[in-house]
Amino acid sequence: MLIDGDNVSPKIVTDLLAEAGAYGTLGVKRIYADWTRPDNDSWKACLLEHSIQPIQQFAYTVGKNATDSAMIIDAMDLLYTRRFSGFCLVSSDSDFVRLAVRIREDGLSVHGFGAPKTPRPFVTACDTFHYIDAPSANAVAPAQPCAQKSAASTNAVKAPPAQKPAINSKAIETLAKAIHASTKNGQATLSAVGSHLSQNAPHFNSKKLGYSNLTTLVKASGIADVTYGGKNSTVVSVSLKSDYAVRKLA
Repeated sequence: MLIDGDNVSPKIVTDLLAEAGAYGTLGVKRIYADWTRPDNDSWKACLLEHSIQPIQQFAYTVGKNATDSAMIIDAMDLLYTRRFSGFCLVSSDSDFVRLAVRIREDGLSVHGFGAPKTPRPFVTACDTFHYIDAPSANAVAPAQPCAQKSAASTNAVKAPPAQKPAINSKAIETLAKAIHASTKNGQATLSAVGSHLSQNAPHFNSKKLGYSNLTTLVKASGIADVTYGGKNSTVVSVSLKSDYAVRKLA
């Protein structure tokens, strides 16, 4: 996993790693930024917590993104080791379109992660693309940023959990069609469902519906059964409930 630190907030890292973990073990986790800048100090606790290696890249010239170049060079070095089956590229920048295409030309999979503003060319250049954005102040049950909790917050009385919003019928239908189209031998991997949604319904976003990721959305929808398998139970599979499949998709 290679992260463009100039285009990512530390608040999304927990959800990011959960989504990326569905594709297997992350053998390399690196993030690129100019760590001498004070506005990057908020990353420190997050990097330590998740064992992400920070790569220093000075901004040599104002307006020029040296971080992108360093990330692309490292990606090619890793590609030539032939040790990996795929790459997770985390950015909302179209500068990585050619990198994604080049990696796929070598037969490796590319899973992209970025904000909803990510340019369409980068989205389509990846095998799958997940929209992950920092939660807003009004988001339902926002993810906690990677930071140490103060003593005051630790001892505070916990508020009751926010109630998840109802999922509208259009979103349910879109999700059901994606699961149905991705199903083989009675099951579909969550990554395949996410890929189908990225390619055919790019504006479908779990967070906009009030859910932290696709797994929690599928569970809340009630239309499919969710199972875990693979090494460390990181492979998530879903299957449409027979009753729903008969009534809704027949």
